[in-house]
Amino acid sequence: MKHVDRRSALTPDALAMMDTIARTGSFAAAARALGKVPSALTYSVRQLEDALDVLLFDRRSRQAKLTAAGEELLGEGRRLLAEMDAVAQRVRRVSTGWETELTIAVDDVLSRLTLLELCDAFYALKPGGDDQPGPGTRLRLRTEVLAGTWEALVTGQADLALGVPGDMPAPPGIEMKILGDLNFVFAMAPHHPLAALPEPLTDDEIIRHRAIAVADSAMRMQPLTFNLLPGQEVLTVSSMQDKIAAQLRCLGCGFVPEPLVREHVRHGHLVVKQVARTRRVGAIAYAWRSAAVPQPKKAPQGLALQWWLQQLASPATRRALLERHQPTAAG
Repeated sequence: MKHVDRRSALTPDALAMMDTIARTGSFAAAARALGKVPSALTYSVRQLEDALDVLLFDRRSRQAKLTAAGEELLGEGRRLLAEMDAVAQRVRRVSTGWETELTIAVDDVLSRLTLLELCDAFYALKPGGDDQPGPGTRLRLRTEVLAGTWEALVTGQADLALGVPGDMPAPPGIEMKILGDLNFVFAMAPHHPLAALPEPLTDDEIIRHRAIAVADSAMRMQPLTFNLLPGQEVLTVSSMQDKIAAQLRCLGCGFVPEPLVREHVRHGHLVVKQVARTRRVGAIAYAWRSAAVPQPKKAPQGLALQWWLQQLASPATRRALLERHQPTAAG
């Protein structure tokens, strides 16, 4: 038999034929299902076996019994056919304006509960009708800290950034709107030495105690640092949740977003103290690449990004991103 190239043999039709034979249980039944004569199906299987240099069916069995190699090809073939169908669907959706993928960089001070609810609502969309499962855009969420959220957007690693500092100047091609103000309070465990001192706490009193700081996730931009005193001992962690957990364990003190520790303060797990220095209130914004500056190989502004911007235009959504937090477990 003339040798057939493997790539030429492994066609979608050949994989679909294998699937039909396995489902129907015989060459004759598969031939009827495919509208072919059994001899044509047998010939196609032998061509495939010759190209792969393996036996796909046990010839000793009167039924269409797969060999181990045949089982492997069937499993991989079904996966490839499903992926080809998925690619075709995504291509059709992209042609209608829905992005293949949307990456959202999110600062870790924002509500994960609200963010996941927004993802849930996005996946529930039916732009192609009730028989289409969602818009087909892959969502990719990135957790960033401080300048890292902004960096992910301006370097093209994210399409939308939630939680960027509101006072950052927007370069050309970037649009920005305010989410709201985030109030920071100075907190520590109730058995921390600073908790027993009279208010307001001075810098001279604070500097004697370890601060807990969250590392900025920016790799290229200048990292941002807030409220650390020169010479103060610092324990650096990777997220705001880790910072709160460290302060609950009395490993240090520091400024934390008030909504994130509200329940801990209410239950007495943390104590908030007034300080002599100006209390920090940060303006938090969201930003995206402007439709006026199209990115290479991308639509000026896809429908997925438009949907997210429409949700962020709601005052209730913006407030929920800043306020609705599930408390860190007290340790």
